[in-house]
Amino acid sequence: MKLATFIRTAALTLLASTTLAFAQERGTADEAKAMVEKALVHAKAVGPEKAYADFSDKDSGKWVSKDLYIVVLKYDGTILAHGVNKGLLGKNLIDVKDPNGVYFTKEMIESGKKGGGWTEYGFTDPVTKKIAAKSSYSKAIPGADAVIGV
Repeated sequence: MKLATFIRTAALTLLASTTLAFAQERGTADEAKAMVEKALVHAKAVGPEKAYADFSDKDSGKWVSKDLYIVVLKYDGTILAHGVNKGLLGKNLIDVKDPNGVYFTKEMIESGKKGGGWTEYGFTDPVTKKIAAKSSYSKAIPGADAVIGV
């Protein structure tokens, strides 16, 4: 009886710690919005070109947190900065749809131009590497014809 109780307690402890660790890998909506605001301040302080290079440097640890990272999209859909995949720099994703037919790049740009907003779509999750539901917050960069998204 004591052994069964010990095993049950150990299993619950392991499950709780695994769940907690997984939860810590995910950023919150507030953290995403705060990262966008921080990136806007940085772009204004150092200029867009320097900021885009900074945002694309995933090894700096400054612009990637948990599963959150910066993406900068030019209004025509070209990726100017990407926090986890430099291979996408210069690519135009304006006509790319998610598995459900959502033109997520267009939607991110439009919501960003309207003062900031959320886009819901499916995309490769940076943690699991599988297609998953994703939310991105984006906001226009004043004077740059681009939006910053997280």
